[in-house]
Amino acid sequence: VCLLVVDSAEGLTEQDVKIIGYVHEQGKPSVIVMNKWDLIEKDTHTINKFNDELNEALKFMDYLMPIYVSAKTGLRTEKILTLAQTALENANRRISTGQLNDLVFDAVRASEPPSVNGKRLKIMYVTEVSTAPPTFVFFVNETALMHFSYKRYLENRLRTAYDFQGTPIKLIVREKEEDE
Repeated sequence: VCLLVVDSAEGLTEQDVKIIGYVHEQGKPSVIVMNKWDLIEKDTHTINKFNDELNEALKFMDYLMPIYVSAKTGLRTEKILTLAQTALENANRRISTGQLNDLVFDAVRASEPPSVNGKRLKIMYVTEVSTAPPTFVFFVNETALMHFSYKRYLENRLRTAYDFQGTPIKLIVREKEEDE
């Protein structure tokens, strides 16, 4: 688990975003530790403002798990390892093929995939092939029919149904062979 320490007083810098992006690309579970929280002037909406800024700057990482601490005063530092453990557990979460298929088929019923040139995407089944990060393989009739936005929709449905906070998930689309 990567603990990404950011200076709260300085805010998220371009270098911070690059490092966090690298961690995301490597598929590592992570916790964003906003340090020097004691230096921030607070009101009732301060954490919400910081969370909104983090979500805006790190749109690619919608699973982010922030914690606001002060190394100097010890504020909330005891919770860092608990969050890291949670991110690790989420990264190692295993979901049965039956549960996945039920979830995905319900998602397809709720929102049919768009048709392309009169052809419609058919998802035969989905299975989790590995953990850390959780990797799901969707077997479909034609991979070209899986639009990015529909793939994102399926990822959001997975994240809603199961707690993957603090970890990226990978979705792989494969064409089902005739003999499978």
